[in-house]
Amino acid sequence: MNKGKISQFIEKYYLHFNAASLVDATKAYEKQLENGSKMLVSLAGAMSTAELGKIFAEMIRQDKVHIVSCTGANLEEDIMNLVAHSHYKRIPDYRDLTPQQEWDLLEKGLNRVTDTCIPEDKAFRRLQKHIFKIWKETEANGERYFPHEFMYKMLLSGVLEEYYEIDLKDSRMYAEKNLPIVVPGWEDSTMGNIFASYVMKGELKASTMKSGIEYMTFLADWYTKNTAEEISSGIGFFQIGGGIAGDFPICVVPMLYQDLERTDTPFWSYFCQISDSTTSYGSYSGAVPNEKITWGKLDINTPKFIIESDATIVAPLIFAYILDM
Repeated sequence: MNKGKISQFIEKYYLHFNAASLVDATKAYEKQLENGSKMLVSLAGAMSTAELGKIFAEMIRQDKVHIVSCTGANLEEDIMNLVAHSHYKRIPDYRDLTPQQEWDLLEKGLNRVTDTCIPEDKAFRRLQKHIFKIWKETEANGERYFPHEFMYKMLLSGVLEEYYEIDLKDSRMYAEKNLPIVVPGWEDSTMGNIFASYVMKGELKASTMKSGIEYMTFLADWYTKNTAEEISSGIGFFQIGGGIAGDFPICVVPMLYQDLERTDTPFWSYFCQISDSTTSYGSYSGAVPNEKITWGKLDINTPKFIIESDATIVAPLIFAYILDM
């Protein structure tokens, strides 16, 4: 198959060190798909605010991603960008800001994520108005859903269409629609904080929102079904950044294998992490892939890769290669 110009550039110049790891991991990702394996992609940090959706949405449309694990921030910030993009403010010199300048941004309702400020009124509060109605209706009907399911309901209801400011094809959440998602630790996101505030005010019940334990049991059922031989030849794990978005879903295998004693549970069939974490502080995010063997997550022969670099630079290049750009 003829590769596109970006892919040709990568093959010609990415020959050593982290660059070579990028190529090796990417080709192994392709091989996974060619062999009929599925792929989980985990999104940590602020990948949605970094507009990863522009290329990640295409990966989803082309069936290169089959399940997503992301932080609550990544879940909501893609939709915020969809409805408030023109109101975002970029701060190129963010490293030089004084405490007073940071305070000035707060007073203007601009919450900073590195070089990008998210507008409080046009993003957070715009979603809050609509999602609260859905939460209330759900509770009134005696129903319960996961955080991502509420987001899907809001997107598919059409209530946000009047606000759209970017092309829908560039929204990873819109591309996902009904793709399976797990959102561990959703409570620490802005929408999670807002939901908690309604619970404290007595306007919502905490039980209306399905919990992290229910996410784990959902993932366990999904993993069991999708590692059946007639479904796929395995499930790979592609981790962007560190943190709970990666730590939570990768644990489903030892949970099934050790705690449920399903000893026929397959290990993850591929593993790659893009990270700048190191092992010297005992962080799970910085652990080299081989450490995961001792926890029953990866097999001895699982293809393992770690790319020590900036995910906002590396992930789009890997996706571009897989998409033959």
